[in-house]
Amino acid sequence: MERKNAWKSYGKKEQKKLDELCEGYKDYLFRGKTEREGTRYIIEQARKAGYISLEEALKKKKKPVAGDKIYANNMGKTVALFHIGKEPLEKGMNILGAHLDSPRLDVKQNPLYEKSELAYLDTHYYGGIKKYQWVTLPLAIHGVVAKTDGSLVEVVIGEDENDPVFCVTDILIHLAQDQMAKTAAKAVEGENLDLLIASRPIKLSKEEKEEKKNEKDPVKQQVLKLLKEKYDMAEEDFMSAELEIVPAGKPRDMGIDRSMILAYGQDDKVCAYTSLVAMLNQKELKRTACTLLVDKEEIGSVGATGMQSRFFENVVAEILALTGNDSNLALRRCLAASCMLSSDVSAGYDPLYASCFEEKNAAFLGKGMVFNKFTGARGKSGSNDANAEYIGRIRGILEKEKVHYQTAELGKVDVGGGGTIAYILSLYDMEVIDCGVAVLNMHAPWEVTSKADIYETERGYEAFLREA
Repeated sequence: MERKNAWKSYGKKEQKKLDELCEGYKDYLFRGKTEREGTRYIIEQARKAGYISLEEALKKKKKPVAGDKIYANNMGKTVALFHIGKEPLEKGMNILGAHLDSPRLDVKQNPLYEKSELAYLDTHYYGGIKKYQWVTLPLAIHGVVAKTDGSLVEVVIGEDENDPVFCVTDILIHLAQDQMAKTAAKAVEGENLDLLIASRPIKLSKEEKEEKKNEKDPVKQQVLKLLKEKYDMAEEDFMSAELEIVPAGKPRDMGIDRSMILAYGQDDKVCAYTSLVAMLNQKELKRTACTLLVDKEEIGSVGATGMQSRFFENVVAEILALTGNDSNLALRRCLAASCMLSSDVSAGYDPLYASCFEEKNAAFLGKGMVFNKFTGARGKSGSNDANAEYIGRIRGILEKEKVHYQTAELGKVDVGGGGTIAYILSLYDMEVIDCGVAVLNMHAPWEVTSKADIYETERGYEAFLREA
């Protein structure tokens, strides 16, 4: 079953829409490198489109009617959008679910140290990465520092063209005999992924020299002085900070034909953005539409902001209560009657690594949105496995709207595997399938997507929300 290349079907009108969508996507990628930044961007766009917060809706105590738009924010890292349809909510929703977090380096709680008059931040990598890919790159620091007085200080260093950047160092090839003899998994150890941030010792006044102040770790003391001046931050404030290390720089068009995008964090921001746009483009709906954008997927969907929390369930219960139906049974019926696209990326076929793929069941760049009937590893372990009837229904919607789509597995049977949030939503007895964009270099600091796939996926998500 050969799938057609979507680029061949575009006229000037489609090309213009594609370009506009991808320019907006690149802006989101740059402004939303972390889950906090992504959530802020999403809420900003939702409010422009007429959404009100759940807190505002509860305060009004007004029964939601068709056309009403409500969003819920969970700790600034997860957001759920609801566009109320004509049918009672108890009859279910059409749901898109993506995640906002991406692989990165996280700064530890006691991170700052000096060695050989160089200052470093100690890190712990987040999600599945090839550690050797994160050395010698220009890196930026994004995050927040929570002070004991309840104030929150935002930190972004490395993105403005006048900002300094940072890096993780690597040993020069001339001295790397032992390193080169190791496997790729061991060539760079996790504890060596520390961020080099400074090398200038503090300059002491005459009085400070006489009092022998700041004699220990002078470079570290200079860093602390700068942090105090710029962020009113003391060393102890690292204990309540969330600082993420990500590649510095803006997304770029890739290829001489500008057909692709090269950027950090496209897993899974490409599906988050297309889900958001599809949601904001909805008008009158028969069934309530929902877009759920969550945190912590890359580390198992755990924690209060991950999909395994009760946030989504609690928000749906609150909205049901506003409609006058606050029973537990109504909540269960609503969730069981819902259907979902777990909006997550798939591995793009890379001919340079063809041995990892089974070509008949691989996702190709430029051939449209990708459906993974199942994920998991070796015998479908840990997989959501979608029903044939559900897939047939989705196919009917896409073919009616002339959306380019393809199906795939994540690599060969005994090679590939991976997880998404799909299996968690399926626990509510709802129909779920994984569906998103093919990505090259997945989980690398810089990932590659096809603009055609981004466009087709957004179109497919719109059709699903409207017609499923």
